[in-house]
Amino acid sequence: MIVHCTRKLAARLREVSSARFEETGPLGSRHANLYAIDRRQCLLLCHDTTRYCLFLPGLRAPQFMELGRWHRELFLASLTTGGAREVVLKKIELAFGAPRFDIATDRPVLASMTVARWDLEGMLMRVGNVLDLDPVLASRHLNERPAMAGRVLHWPEREMLERVARL
Repeated sequence: MIVHCTRKLAARLREVSSARFEETGPLGSRHANLYAIDRRQCLLLCHDTTRYCLFLPGLRAPQFMELGRWHRELFLASLTTGGAREVVLKKIELAFGAPRFDIATDRPVLASMTVARWDLEGMLMRVGNVLDLDPVLASRHLNERPAMAGRVLHWPEREMLERVARL
């Protein structure tokens, strides 16, 4: 699994490459950005092709060292609530490799993440505190809305479920 990090996130991680990694795995690569919301460190991950987003609120320093595990657990939980079958989830667990981080980001994916952040801020107006947001429900909300990538409209949840079903 390859995660393209912003410089803000890369400063918090160990072993971040400045050279771009090419994704060869079946799950594809993701972008990740670190945000400060309510003075809490929050991470937003976005799949490069499907724009499938995951939101991790309130990260602490030790959690950055296990970012691959946190991502995998949230990804599997959000797919479970989206209707993925257990057989598919087992295949996904096998397809996950060790996370590799680089700082080669793409502007279109970062733009999609900015729109997702605006949606999160709208959710925060109803909830109040970022720690009161359930990461699975917040991620589900972000993936049930359409997302643009260039001039192509994506339905992140539908496209990700199709992608993992092909594993």
